[in-house]
Amino acid sequence: MKTRWKLFIILLILSLIGIITVIPYSLTLQGGIPAELPVPLHILLIVQIIQNAVLFAVLIGLGLFIAKKIGFGLPILEGWLEGNEVRSYLKSILGISIGLGVAAAILIIVFDNIFSLMGVTLIGATATQINPPAWQGFLASFYGGINEEIMMRLFLMSLFVWIFYKIKKTAQGKPTSIGVWLAIIITAVLFGIGHLPITSAITAITPGIILRAIVLNGIGGIIFGWLYWKKGLESAMISHFSTDIVLHVILPIIVLI
Repeated sequence: MKTRWKLFIILLILSLIGIITVIPYSLTLQGGIPAELPVPLHILLIVQIIQNAVLFAVLIGLGLFIAKKIGFGLPILEGWLEGNEVRSYLKSILGISIGLGVAAAILIIVFDNIFSLMGVTLIGATATQINPPAWQGFLASFYGGINEEIMMRLFLMSLFVWIFYKIKKTAQGKPTSIGVWLAIIITAVLFGIGHLPITSAITAITPGIILRAIVLNGIGGIIFGWLYWKKGLESAMISHFSTDIVLHVILPIIVLI
């Protein structure tokens, strides 16, 4: 029980870091600080941070509870909190996590170009080109790697796996592979749809833009979901962070050269 509470506190602290570090990136995507605000900006940001902290506290608590029911979790943090040697396991997942994260980024770039050739792009007659600087992309990558993985994998994917587990389980009392894959795919699709509110601040939402969001974000969602299933949440976090570093830090720098 003590380990679970410590794990909860660690994840909550990490989520707070993600909530704070994504603020500059979010403000840039929204076109900067509005000229007129109902309350001072610092008050508004504090309220938003508190609201998000409460939300993630709930997601973390429920996610850890559900994950334990289906045999998923955070093997590195859990092992470390229990006093076990975890360095060797961390080394064993580091390569595949970063490698698949980079591969996801490359696939996203390739498919983004395919969509562009088909005329489906964020930059068009109704769109405003907004390119946050690399330093903001770096900070925002923590939100992707930490907060989005807590939300989409630890909580949502675990929830779907648990639902399918209740419907059908293996002879050993574990979730079936079909059930897990369904949970991975559903979560990946929802992960893509979840990016549409941000996209709507950049361009008009069309069927093509919706498909683009689902495909591009779904690529990462499937990879991160598989890593969460097979390697643990830390692996999915590392992979997601690696993907975002390529897309939001390395790519913008290359474009500017």
